[in-house]
Amino acid sequence: MSIQRITVIGTGLIGASVGLALREAGFTGEIAGWDRSPAELETAVHMGAVSRAAVNHQNALELCTGSNVIVLAVPVLAILDWMEQLAPRLHSDQLVTDVGSTKAEITHAAQHLFNKEKTASFLPGHPMAGKESGGASLAEAALFKNAVWLFTPGNKIASSLEAEWRTYVAKFGSRILDLDAARHDELCAWVSHLPQMLSTAFSALLLDTFADAPDLRAIGGRALRETTRLGSSPYSMWRDVAQTNTAPIAATLLALELRLAHLRENLKSPALREEFEKANRFRSTRADAESNKPA
Repeated sequence: MSIQRITVIGTGLIGASVGLALREAGFTGEIAGWDRSPAELETAVHMGAVSRAAVNHQNALELCTGSNVIVLAVPVLAILDWMEQLAPRLHSDQLVTDVGSTKAEITHAAQHLFNKEKTASFLPGHPMAGKESGGASLAEAALFKNAVWLFTPGNKIASSLEAEWRTYVAKFGSRILDLDAARHDELCAWVSHLPQMLSTAFSALLLDTFADAPDLRAIGGRALRETTRLGSSPYSMWRDVAQTNTAPIAATLLALELRLAHLRENLKSPALREEFEKANRFRSTRADAESNKPA
């Protein structure tokens, strides 16, 4: 069965970008959409990311029942809620996938609700792409180009719809990588969730310490901009990440606290130089890896 209709639940930055990327990849079928924000949905329709808009939540459920693929592009706790609602309504010739930032709870729920003889298939996914601000108005077809699109399929049997969806993801320009769900959450805690918490804490600390001091703003240059850039990320999304990946994030924060204490205690010792040397080696290795990526 080829994919003829896709319904995107959540037409913010990622959901609307999925719609635009599908059109860019040559998908000619119907892309239905729903968002709890009428403004976001209207923007997605206006920019061509969605060709049919659900008028309400019930209508969105009805569109999902008639779709080949359903993409859940909402925060993680909302994804889990939609999974519960959709599971009894769908059939074995349908595929549900998601773009959630954590995967253990979603993958666990999928094993119980989907991927059985008479149920729809569920392919947990996570594109490592985004912007510090959200919203459909910032969506673009090229958002996923050269990004890694992670899947945590577990032990499910791949369906033809899954294979076709993976083909579209590749057409988006993404590099596909399958991971164990626990490994996904551990790695993302380090490379995504910790940087967000660090930027949030630093930005909040600066506000508490200096308020809106004009001299701080005048002096702060590239270093300040780069280290606080993620401080504008919305709590609404990161609340769900923190609640569904608590232990791995807490472990990274503790490790960073210990490392910062080590720096504080060695500001006048050779150990500080060793830390800079290790940091330089990490950056050099990463730069080499980036230069070897396929264009």
